[in-house]
Amino acid sequence: MQCIGIKNASILTPDGFKEGNLRINEGKIDELFCHDTSDFITFNGPVMVIPGFIDQHIHGAGNKDTMDGTNEAIRIIAKTIAKEGTTSFLATTMTQSKEAINQALKTVSNYMDQASIDGAEVLGVHLEGPFINKEACGAQPVEHIITPTVEQFKRFQDIAKGSIKMVTIAPEVDGAHELIKHLHENQVVASIGHTVATYNDVVKAIRSGARNVTHCYNAMTPLHHREPGVVGATFLHDELKAELIADGIHVCKESVNILYKNKMKDGIILITDAMRAKGLGDGTYDLGGQKVEVNGHEARLGNGTLAGSVLEYATGVKNMMHFTDTTIEDVSIMASQNPAKQIGVFDRKGSIEEGKDADLVILDQDYNVLMTICRGHIVYSK
Repeated sequence: MQCIGIKNASILTPDGFKEGNLRINEGKIDELFCHDTSDFITFNGPVMVIPGFIDQHIHGAGNKDTMDGTNEAIRIIAKTIAKEGTTSFLATTMTQSKEAINQALKTVSNYMDQASIDGAEVLGVHLEGPFINKEACGAQPVEHIITPTVEQFKRFQDIAKGSIKMVTIAPEVDGAHELIKHLHENQVVASIGHTVATYNDVVKAIRSGARNVTHCYNAMTPLHHREPGVVGATFLHDELKAELIADGIHVCKESVNILYKNKMKDGIILITDAMRAKGLGDGTYDLGGQKVEVNGHEARLGNGTLAGSVLEYATGVKNMMHFTDTTIEDVSIMASQNPAKQIGVFDRKGSIEEGKDADLVILDQDYNVLMTICRGHIVYSK
């Protein structure tokens, strides 16, 4: 692999931005603030180098979806989202038949074995459903929702060859706590979502090992002054990281700010929850056999239910700064460090440090993506 470098940049280190050069060798960050810069990449104007974004909840992009169950679908998703600064992701399933989920799991596992470097790296699977509550299914087909059991999860995980890293589950349904305990004991993140859980249900789930909340505010019990619900529990319990779709549609900017003031930079994980229509414009698309109409920046089923997003990750990053008046340093923690820690890859991703994977995003002064580098390879250049 060619040794490359970036010259005269503002580099976001764990100690903040520092001016200098960065050398990449064999896919790793080899040296920070090096002096030998022969053949390094230079840019016209000031640039920032920040850790690559990690999207732990994304279904599709480029007219492809994880549930398509093909290597080509995963490859197109990986290549498409690299353009928005995403360097790794969890390929996210949805509630479908066991056969369809099995095919998707096999495909993702096989794709990971190929170690493709065409685009963003697949770190594993986020199993969103089928272990959810029918009363909070959102755009998940209700007919395929099943009771959570350890045995069924083990079957899924065997087919996935251990690649399932996160499972969305409604903690109030029968069998949920046994599965949450099993997930926690086996280093799989249990994420509370698509749920009508009470505050006490969530507390019990936390005690069993739940550590994440799927697309906070959406498809869950809201904060009420006599029943705090899932949202209130998320505000109060530091054990839970809150996924957030910062598109201003799934969650209005004021509620984004409320979440930020309660959870702060260390308690939020930015996601896109994007579906296949991302980047394709208005039109009619498919989501698990359901028609989705995309109009502007909204994707909805025929009954008006939001059906994932068409959000680009870099846009969510800029929205977060605008909605909360925070800094790129803090948003980078929500976009890179927090998801890396949550899914157990912070030893190699999520920050710019020597020896870690060279997963980098180069931004201009307006936070537009100029270049994306994944494991030392330039996978997108504007």
